[in-house]
Amino acid sequence: MAHSNHINMLEGPILGRLLLFALPLAMSSILQQLFNSADMAVVGHFAGKQAMAAVGGNSAVINLLVNLFVGLSIGANVVIAACVGRRKAEQASEAVHTSMALSLWSGLFLMFAGIFAARPILVLMGTPADVLDLAVVYLQLYFLGMPFIMFYNFGAAVLRSVGDTRRPLWILVVSGVINVLLNLVLVIVFQLSVVGVGIATLIANIVSAGMILRYLTQEEDMIRLDLRRLRICRQHLSRMVKIGAPAGLQGMVFSLSNVFIQAGINGFGSSAIAGSATALNFEYYSYFLIAAFGQAAVTFTSQNYASCQFERCDRVFRISMFWGFLFTGASCALFAGFAEFFTRLYITEPDVIPWSVSRILHVERHEWLIAIYEIAASCLRGMGVSLLPAIITMLGSCVFRIIWIYTAFAWNPTYETLMDVYPVSWIAMGIAMLAAYWYIRRKFFIERGGECVPEE
Repeated sequence: MAHSNHINMLEGPILGRLLLFALPLAMSSILQQLFNSADMAVVGHFAGKQAMAAVGGNSAVINLLVNLFVGLSIGANVVIAACVGRRKAEQASEAVHTSMALSLWSGLFLMFAGIFAARPILVLMGTPADVLDLAVVYLQLYFLGMPFIMFYNFGAAVLRSVGDTRRPLWILVVSGVINVLLNLVLVIVFQLSVVGVGIATLIANIVSAGMILRYLTQEEDMIRLDLRRLRICRQHLSRMVKIGAPAGLQGMVFSLSNVFIQAGINGFGSSAIAGSATALNFEYYSYFLIAAFGQAAVTFTSQNYASCQFERCDRVFRISMFWGFLFTGASCALFAGFAEFFTRLYITEPDVIPWSVSRILHVERHEWLIAIYEIAASCLRGMGVSLLPAIITMLGSCVFRIIWIYTAFAWNPTYETLMDVYPVSWIAMGIAMLAAYWYIRRKFFIERGGECVPEE
């Protein structure tokens, strides 16, 4: 393999290398969301607000079913990165093959679960009758591609474990362009509406999985994938689950609270659903900037902690937090300052725009707050501590938000009150997560007095 794609995280300056890791990763996620947003923009302009609500209102359900396994891919990243940090080539190879075998099994499980659970879940969420059938069709088509989505996600985690975030970016560029072109053809030319969007997404996911497979099988070092060696190693799987399952459960619980919130949004009708789904796109863009620095913090911390370089772990935390704040704050200011302009890029129906603008001003404007708990939690996971940040996030993002829905929102059942739950919960989680980080950091770094035995 061309080792120029790898980043040395154990030696030399951190800032430039961390930015080299995080920025392509952020661009990958943003491009992926831009291409997903193209789904909404196309149906919003050419198929109407019901079709747009069907596509955009599904994100909470998709995330609810998918996040556990996305969390396991984080665990895979940490385990492989730690093996690389300790320069254990055979262990790294075993972890890679365990990770990719897990991706296939999880993808198949999600495919069948998503297809059969789509309608019951959407009915339980109170999806309006004029949206329900379209939403079911899109959701089932989306989950049909889940084996390919999981294979890409775990494969990208393998590449990120050695600092390679550039090739996943190019994969998303290619598959995203294919997605957009197919959207235009299937929706505008063939007038397939939601079905066309679903088919385009499925084909794009197949392409991305094929490309990640090609890259991994052409590697020449410890992360090379040999399909004949695909098998589950219990030791590596146990560590992946130990680190990744709490993060995945955190994501599931986070999504569960969003299902409750989405049910509240559904009560305001299809215009509110379409407007909220539009604004959610901009929240994703800002969050992906935070998540990129969080993923960088996980990987850099994992390698340096495994090699007992605690001072570098501290610098990773500070650099990730500062730049995460900076980039996310800039994006929040941009979207909030031109809320109506950005909304009209997606949809122009007058009854939808106010709902989108309201959510941007109440939620997106404050999204930079997420960096506080996200970066701290990422550094903890890089040290192998996953349960505590998961508990904090579950309490803040689920328990607190559900209580809010049945108290503050019940007392004042307005759309704005429902949206305010986000920034309030982010502040609470940020305070708790920082306290947890400094406690664990002191325990793991200072109390050892600099003595460290690398993990086996």
